[in-house]
Amino acid sequence: MSTMFADTVLIVFISVCTALLAEGITWVLVYRTDKYKRLKAEVEKQSKKLEKKKESITESAGRTQKKKIERQEEKLKNNNRDLSMVRMKSMFAIGFCFTALMGMFNSIFDGRVVAKLPFVPLSYIQGLSHRNLLGEDYTDCSFIFLYILCTMSIRQNIQKMLGLAPSRAATKQAGGFLGPPPQAGKFS
Repeated sequence: MSTMFADTVLIVFISVCTALLAEGITWVLVYRTDKYKRLKAEVEKQSKKLEKKKESITESAGRTQKKKIERQEEKLKNNNRDLSMVRMKSMFAIGFCFTALMGMFNSIFDGRVVAKLPFVPLSYIQGLSHRNLLGEDYTDCSFIFLYILCTMSIRQNIQKMLGLAPSRAATKQAGGFLGPPPQAGKFS
């Protein structure tokens, strides 16, 4: 049991280190560039401006007001797309580094139970949570599952601590994967 605890702590440490490495690579390739800073400031400004306009508009607003908001939303969408393109090169570098690291860590932790889950995962997740483990106890956790969970939570928190996470206003306007969809058709 103590080796399992040591493995778990090691995986959390590895996750913190790889998240810091990813943010370091992103900072070198993206965050410190003038183009990124300019686009980020523009997205922030447009998001706040659009939010204020949407709050001040009433249901009986004229078509010109609605058209202005639609144009503003389109500009914001284009700037968000440009911002994503700027970040793309760091994503490729991080993907390459993580692929190499994953191969190394998978060979180190291959077939080892690194944690015990307090639940039986859903059937479509069991392939990942029980990957390369012997036996039928699906509460046993493999390296890859614990590493992915840790990295997903730790990297976001590191971005927030370093002040590199996107602002709430920009995220709200862009509509993320898990966030609410943008309300473009609200004024139609």
